[in-house]
Amino acid sequence: MNKENQIDVIRWTAATSLFGLIVLGVLWEMVLAPIRPGGSLLALKVLPLILPLAGVMKNRMYTYRWLSLLVWLYFTEGVVRAWSDKAPGNYLAMAEVCLCLVLFAACSLHVKVRFKGIPKQAKA
Repeated sequence: MNKENQIDVIRWTAATSLFGLIVLGVLWEMVLAPIRPGGSLLALKVLPLILPLAGVMKNRMYTYRWLSLLVWLYFTEGVVRAWSDKAPGNYLAMAEVCLCLVLFAACSLHVKVRFKGIPKQAKA
């Protein structure tokens, strides 16, 4: 597989997991297992995830770099809620953890593939 195809696969993996996190976050807090009946404002937690969608689709290196840091906030929330929530919330939290790990791996691979073949002096 050539470099362009690898980048396309990684981009779609990142975009799919990012979109999955957004959908999961909204459905979780509004329909599937809300903290309060009828939903809660905790659904607004997905707003920061909407910002990097355009950058991911345009293959912007900077977006992948800061998204790989942002995703750990959602990973942490997922781990805490997987441990402390009751079903079905804990299962949704486990799904969030999995999506975060896929997104982080995609962001890391994207940066690695893009830097492959670039001289060390140009990377700094």
